[in-house]
Amino acid sequence: MNENFIPLFPLNVVLFPGGLLPLRIFETRYLDMVAHCIKTKTPFGVVSVLESLPTRTTSRFAFADIGTTASIIDFEVPHPGLMFIRSVGVSRFRIIEADQRNDGLWIGQIERVADDLPVVIPADLQLPAENLRKLIITMVQQDVPDNEMPVVKPYKFDDCGWVANRWSEFIDIPLSQKQRLLELDSPLIRLELINDMFTSRNISS
Repeated sequence: MNENFIPLFPLNVVLFPGGLLPLRIFETRYLDMVAHCIKTKTPFGVVSVLESLPTRTTSRFAFADIGTTASIIDFEVPHPGLMFIRSVGVSRFRIIEADQRNDGLWIGQIERVADDLPVVIPADLQLPAENLRKLIITMVQQDVPDNEMPVVKPYKFDDCGWVANRWSEFIDIPLSQKQRLLELDSPLIRLELINDMFTSRNISS
């Protein structure tokens, strides 16, 4: 696999490929990081902090060793020292090595984790897809602007991975569970687990 180096942003969040991540940036190291990413049109890596993850983790770092690259799609600078950005998850990665610079910014040497293969949603797993479709249609009918929608286009209501990833972001479950969902190689199993949460909790839109 190809290996490269990217800046890492440890957060109390799990970003999935295709997911939207708005951030308020004010720390100097991350302001510099974001400015560099915007200038060079390169991504940064979002990784979950281990304080919220199980102690069983085998990561050698202060954060999970599997994360998602984020590409900045919009930004605003209301005044010096403050930046608002909107980024979208691109692909999963695994950290090979990571070093912290003097300014506190982590730089990771990473290898890409294979993207989910497209998998059509089977009939018995349609509930999460239909509820997600209803949720988005409702917001569109309410004239929610594109830049305020919690998801970015294209919408893939017939794809296991896309639907599972969106509900993995939306459902209120512990960060550790979200991280385990991210690390699953099978989008079908990920959606099956989401569907189990729907049926057990009677979750609906």
